[in-house]
Amino acid sequence: MEFHADLHVHSKYSRATSRDLDLEHLAWWAARKGIAVVGTGDCVHPAWLAEIKGKLKPAGDGLFSLKPEIEAEIWKTLPPSCRTSVRFMLSVEISTIYKKGERTRKIHHLIYVPDFDAADRLAASLGRIGNIASDGRPILGLDSRDLLEVALESGPHSFLVRISGRRGLPPLARSPVSIPSTNAMAISPTTSSPSKQACPPTPR
Repeated sequence: MEFHADLHVHSKYSRATSRDLDLEHLAWWAARKGIAVVGTGDCVHPAWLAEIKGKLKPAGDGLFSLKPEIEAEIWKTLPPSCRTSVRFMLSVEISTIYKKGERTRKIHHLIYVPDFDAADRLAASLGRIGNIASDGRPILGLDSRDLLEVALESGPHSFLVRISGRRGLPPLARSPVSIPSTNAMAISPTTSSPSKQACPPTPR
């Protein structure tokens, strides 16, 4: 069964983003557009991680859902055909700038973690390296391979994906363990296919 996911997202704690980028708005728009899984983005930012912990609950298989009372309020503002649970995956984008081989490397990465404990460990490790509180997508002076080690040390199911960088760089290894698609498909037994789940455009 196919489903739509948006796993590269930011929060209101990232620079140059909307103040409305909170979990409620992310869930509302995901439901409107037929997106079943959304990344939280910025999950090592202290204030955002605290908000995530206060509003999300584990839904199994490394995914999370809004707490029932929050979801119920969102559903009141959605058309009946869009009232479906959206799942979240804990994620963060890390930009690294460092010199290697007499060249400056500027690389963006996405890190995904399966639970709050792993997010706490990742945040603690990155906080010892640089400032993770000033921007939801922090910039660190860290070699990408060292960042990979930090990600894997946060938990056995954490993994890293390089999303941009200079041409010619060798691809980074990822964690040998990641969340398989079969686990993702277990997130919502009642979710219909994306074509049926998506809502009609909002009338103007």
